[in-house]
Amino acid sequence: MRILMAWLLLTPAMAVPAWAAPDSAIQQPVGPHAAVVTHLKGRFNGQKIRYTATVEGSDVADPSGQTRIVSFAYTRDGVKDTTRRPVTFLFNGGPIVASAWVHLGGLGPYRVAIPDQVGADPATFRIVENEYSPLDVTDLVFVDPASTGWSRVAAGTRPDAYYSVKADAQQFVAFIKAWLAAHGRADSPVYVFGESYGTNRAAEIAGQVADAPATFHLAGVFLYGQAVNIIEYAQRPANIVSYAVSLPTLAAIAWYHGHVDHGGKTQEVFLDEARSFARTEYLPALFQGNGLPAAEQQRIAARLEQFSGIPAAWYLAHTLRITKEEFRLELLKDRGLLLGRSDARYVAPVGPKGRADDPSNVLPATVAKLFETYRRETLHLNWPEPYLTGSPVAELEDWDWSGSKTPFGDWPYAQRITKLMAVNPSLRVVVANGWYDTSTTVGAAELLVAQAGWDPARTRLRFYDGGHMGYSVAATARAIGEDIREWVK
Repeated sequence: MRILMAWLLLTPAMAVPAWAAPDSAIQQPVGPHAAVVTHLKGRFNGQKIRYTATVEGSDVADPSGQTRIVSFAYTRDGVKDTTRRPVTFLFNGGPIVASAWVHLGGLGPYRVAIPDQVGADPATFRIVENEYSPLDVTDLVFVDPASTGWSRVAAGTRPDAYYSVKADAQQFVAFIKAWLAAHGRADSPVYVFGESYGTNRAAEIAGQVADAPATFHLAGVFLYGQAVNIIEYAQRPANIVSYAVSLPTLAAIAWYHGHVDHGGKTQEVFLDEARSFARTEYLPALFQGNGLPAAEQQRIAARLEQFSGIPAAWYLAHTLRITKEEFRLELLKDRGLLLGRSDARYVAPVGPKGRADDPSNVLPATVAKLFETYRRETLHLNWPEPYLTGSPVAELEDWDWSGSKTPFGDWPYAQRITKLMAVNPSLRVVVANGWYDTSTTVGAAELLVAQAGWDPARTRLRFYDGGHMGYSVAATARAIGEDIREWVK
């Protein structure tokens, strides 16, 4: 996951960033361990199946260098025709972190069960068999990029050779091709599931496959917690679109915390009204700026209060704008509480300096901790080297964003998927978000699909209960599993 907790994501490289010595752990090679194979059985979507878990390293060469990528693969046993059996490659964001969150957080054959009661003691979180995992219909391969997990660059290749969108995606394209060849799956339909920055990676992977269509058959792309159009929801003061696309998320959060009048409406109706208002009234009002008549400013401010729970006086004093970060502080200010960034259902007391750690950090932190238990007790995986969950890319400036020092340039990620859609007329895309995620928002996802020019018949939007790790909610884990089943079929 890791939406960079305050920073995010994005784009290809022209110049490699200046080299700075990374954490020593990523420079230490992981031993040439033999593959660890575990035979398991479970129930998925009501089906009892036997499957094999394989943790192995793959030596991969690509234009940027050589890497040894360690992946966690779950393959169904007894499949007679593997050419028809899909393989889904899954990864988190960062840029570049391990895949532990999509792996154990919600989509693998085991998941961390988190009580529905938000704020429950993390000590009550437990590892359970994941009946919602789509392993019944697709094999699953969780991939850690070099310098994360147990994946490393080879001797003679610098870790920062992969600190760019282009090189990072090249590494994944090369790995997927190598994995398919090694396992006799070159003819299998391939799907990729990326979360957060992983959605930018997935888009660039699609573009690179379109540039070389014979690479492998990429049949689908699933963008969860999408950041493909980050420039539109990065809230620079003059970017009026970002305020409009963020309003549905603010409305969902205000509804959840009881800071708006439901007026006898269902949540679905309320949020539909917020989305319509954002498009048809709020954005045009922001466009008029100082030219908006005073009476209309007051009307728009009053409507914003109805949807977001933030007083109209705030909006009138702040040119009808509130950033998502300001909203996190202001909504429950009267109770001295700060909203979570990646999941605003979570709250914590505001510190003496007016801020606090992200209250929703409890989710990724606990999953990472339990991953250690899972890999030892379930997969019998006891390699001595540390499994690195964090990103070695400590600062935005360490990543090459197509020659830029910031992720907020207008890199055309969506066009990379557009190109593959033209090459592959059967490509299917899912764009999905959690309602309570203030980092990647549902409005930005809707804007992406509206503006990308993708074939509507092959594109689906899905919104789920929960935040950036929406699969932490049992009902959402079930819904994502069902959506993946539909996607790969």
